[in-house]
Order: sequence, then C-alpha cells, then structure tokens
Amino acid sequence: MSILPETDSQPWYPVTNMDTVDTPALLVYAERVKQNIQLLKSMVPAVACLRPHVKTHKMLEVSQLLLDAGITKFKCATIAEAEMLAQVGAPDVLLAYQPVGPKIYRLLLLVQKYPNTKFSCLVDNETIAQSIAITFDRENLTLPVYLDLNVGMNRTGIVPGPEAFALYQACSQMAGIEPVGLHAYDGHLRQPDITDRKVACDKAFEPVLQLADQIETAGYPTPVIVAGGTPTFPIHAQRPGVECSPGTFVFWDYGYSTTLTEQPFVYAALVATRVISRIDDQTLCLDLGHKAIAAENPLPRVIFLNAPEVKPISQSEEHMVVQVPAGNNYQVGDVFYGIPVHICPTCALHDKAYVVENNQVKTTWAVVSRNRFITV
Repeated sequence: MSILPETDSQPWYPVTNMDTVDTPALLVYAERVKQNIQLLKSMVPAVACLRPHVKTHKMLEVSQLLLDAGITKFKCATIAEAEMLAQVGAPDVLLAYQPVGPKIYRLLLLVQKYPNTKFSCLVDNETIAQSIAITFDRENLTLPVYLDLNVGMNRTGIVPGPEAFALYQACSQMAGIEPVGLHAYDGHLRQPDITDRKVACDKAFEPVLQLADQIETAGYPTPVIVAGGTPTFPIHAQRPGVECSPGTFVFWDYGYSTTLTEQPFVYAALVATRVISRIDDQTLCLDLGHKAIAAENPLPRVIFLNAPEVKPISQSEEHMVVQVPAGNNYQVGDVFYGIPVHICPTCALHDKAYVVENNQVKTTWAVVSRNRFITV
C-alpha cells in the first residue's frame, strides 16, 4: 500500500504534547472534521438531502458540529446513538435498524424522554411492525416507520415489489405506527470507478422508485426515500426527494480513501501507538492490538503516516508486531501515527478521543454511544 500524496506533503498530524497522551489512543483533529463537513455540504444540491449516519464517530461534540452546519436529519444504528443525538437536540433521528424484543420498549422510552426529537425506525415484516404498533398505541403514540428494502445487500429488508407494497399497506392500517418512507441501503456497491458504481446504483434503485410510485398512485402520501451510504451518496444526492446517508466522511479512513478516489475528504482521525519493545534489528512491537483498531480486515489494518516503511506482520489483543528496514533508528517509546483501514469500528474500541488543535491535545471527547446504553 502507498501513502496518499496529501499525507506525504502536509505534516498536519504530529502532536507536540504527546507526552500527556497514553497509547494506544484515538486522535481527532477538530478543524479537519469541520473541513469534511463543509466539503460534504458542497457535494450535495442542498443540506435538506442529507441524513448522515453517526455510527462512525459516536460523539456528542461531532453531532453538535453537524447541527451547527445546518444538518437537522440523522441516521443511527443503535438506541444509544439515537439517545446521543437527542441529547444534543437533533430534530429528526432515524433508527436505521428494526427494533426487536426489548429494543421496542427502549425506543418507546426514548420517544417519551425526548419529546423534542422526532424518532422513526425501520420495519421489514408485519409481525414486528405489529409489535411496535401495539407498544406505541398503548401509550397513545404514533411512531413513523420506514420500510427497510433489500436492494442487494442481502442483510436485512424486504425486496421491493408486491410483498413490500402489501407490507406498506398493512402498516398504514395499524394504530401506533405510520409508514412514511422507504429505506434502501446499498453498501455492497463499492466499485472503484464511479461510472461503474453509478450504473450499479441506478439499477439497484429502480425497483425502489417503482415501489414509491405504486405507493403514491395508491393514494398514500409521497414516501420519503433514505438511500445509500458513503460510496453512493453523491449519486443519490442528485435524485429529487431522496435523503442520502454518508457517515465515514467525518473522519475518513484508508479503506475509502483508496477506493472512493473521487471523494476528496481528508483524514481527521488517527490512532497513535508507541514502540514498546525492540525484538531485533528488523522487528518492533507496538501497543496497538485488536482492542485498539478494527481487526476485521487482513493485515495491514493501519498505515503509519510518519513511518510508511513499517509493515505489520502479526497482531494480538494488546500487541502489534511490525517489520522495519535494517539499520533503522527506532527506539522504545517512539510514537507512530496511523490511519486505520476502517475507522468506524476503530472508534467504537475507544472510550474517548484526544482532540487535537494546532498540533496540541486540548481536550477529550467521549465516544459516548460506543456503549449500548446511555440512560434508556
């Protein structure tokens, strides 16, 4: 793997008071986060078509930065993420996850505790829709719901077609819920060429449009469509009436920077690690184990900005063993700054982020919704 030109030419990442930061550590560069938010806004026709996902950052302060930028609609995956958004006063929060079992009651408690936030969720079958409806109707509440559509991800959702239309109709007859839209996540579409990605995206989205037309023709209000993630948001943003949901853009990572080359976001979050042992002239050990960086990808799971020649060769819970060139001058205690291949689950491994401004750690931000529960 090679380092992107912007990381070679701009020494933006070193922390001058790194002696105050224990490692492994998650570093967040606040001004670069703001830069990415402004760039996102410039890439869409209007801020109204944005419903960013907060699963990447899970932080109150980043949520506030998004609100400060005029973004009012959000998407999340957990009850804790939804509560985090409510705590900063987000007006509109879609739980992009079908609540099952106790999650239904937790969602009810969330709605009751934060009346100034409009919550909604996904459904993909009549049984769960009925359970949600009964729970909310008992409290004289009505919860907006979106049909979760399977457009090829094959993870959740109902295939857009006759059964999906029948489910939408059934939901419209249930006291306690109100169908308001369609949710179509196409995270499987990651073609490096944006032209190829658009062809695949348009093909996957066509049945969604057909279902929306059928719903409107049947006399229901025009359904809101929430579609896509980071790879396809620039495509969906050009569709009238569609809300797009990128998430990784706030911090960016090595995986997307090398795949989605048409998206010029900058790295705004890194992991810092120290050399904790010098095994021999060509082998070091770092304090960057599985518990500090997402481990679902094969090695290398991190690229070191200030040491691109350092190559991870093995990893365990608390350790990463790396190979270095012979004749190197690395010493125990040296700090490496790394770009995670996948930033989203990396953030979830840290309870706080060290916030860097003007090359100094100024404060910390809690990764508050890495926990499954906040208060509800």
